[in-house]
Amino acid sequence: MKPLTRSPRPVGRGRRGHRHAGPGGDQATAGASPDPRDASAWGSRTPLSRSPIGRSSWRAWGTSVTVMVAPAARLTEARDLVRQEMHAVDLAASRFRPDSELARLHRAGPGPRPVGPLLFEAVSIALDVAERTGGAVDPTVGQALLDLGYDRDYDEVAAAPPTTPLAGAPGPAPGWTAVSLDPDRRTIELPPGLRLDLGATAKALCADRAARRVAEHTGAGVVVDIGGDLAVAGPVPPEGWAVGIVESARRPGPADVVVAVTGGGMASSGTTVRTWQRSGWPLHHIVDPATGWPVPPVWALVTVAAGSCVEANALSTAAVVWGPDAPFRVAQLGLPARFVAVDGAVIEVGGWPRPGPTGDR
Repeated sequence: MKPLTRSPRPVGRGRRGHRHAGPGGDQATAGASPDPRDASAWGSRTPLSRSPIGRSSWRAWGTSVTVMVAPAARLTEARDLVRQEMHAVDLAASRFRPDSELARLHRAGPGPRPVGPLLFEAVSIALDVAERTGGAVDPTVGQALLDLGYDRDYDEVAAAPPTTPLAGAPGPAPGWTAVSLDPDRRTIELPPGLRLDLGATAKALCADRAARRVAEHTGAGVVVDIGGDLAVAGPVPPEGWAVGIVESARRPGPADVVVAVTGGGMASSGTTVRTWQRSGWPLHHIVDPATGWPVPPVWALVTVAAGSCVEANALSTAAVVWGPDAPFRVAQLGLPARFVAVDGAVIEVGGWPRPGPTGDR
């Protein structure tokens, strides 16, 4: 396995408290944080800068999307660019849309198939993450997720009665090495019956791409948060962007910890959101490729900061699969990370910023 690269520390001072710094209140600027009951509350945002910040939130992909820009005058343009990027990624890589390029690849039959540059990039990154995490984050778990009932947008999955039977009997993933890529011809070849799920990486890739696009086209500083996968690009407020982390997505309330993010990306993964029941069994969306079943809940929430959202998400997801060994494995990479166990115990590694002595600045 190639080692995950070390990256600059993108987090600054940490603190505990129930109020966010910065100008407050108005939804059009940057005072109120997103609904803490949603997964995006793991990255609920409030800027530390006193300069005007534009903020917009909406719901897509079964989660919340938040965009923040400075200066605020570029908000409309930034929001449109993010929506465009999300639409492009959805058309390329969604396993829920029958008209997506990924769905067509699944229907194509044996042999190498030419694909567009965006899908090829998404699959290439997913396979690279699988290799670098030793197979812990493997895109070939698509059939297992279908068997578990995760076969449509999450909001629809969660709304099904708990007595709904399993669609099938999950089994081990075929493994990422079964997928063949040809970069020269830009083709992908899948074995018969293999179904890819790019959800573990495509959302983070979209956040990275969208943040870069906004910064390049507007010159503004930007934070793009798609369901807790956060990317930063462009100029950063003097004290960074404040990122609030809510330890339980099932209770309303303010952030438990707030840190200043100055670059790169941050991602959270856990076993308490994207949950549903089938045949009365509680299930969640992080699957162990070795079994095809949801991983045993050791960590309720893992948050990692890294040089990009893709890298942060790869490690936060892998950590949930790695279980008790995860803090040691992530610490070896020197990246800031925070682990919240299912019993509430907290472990911080890699120079994760310690909270200050008071709740407010």
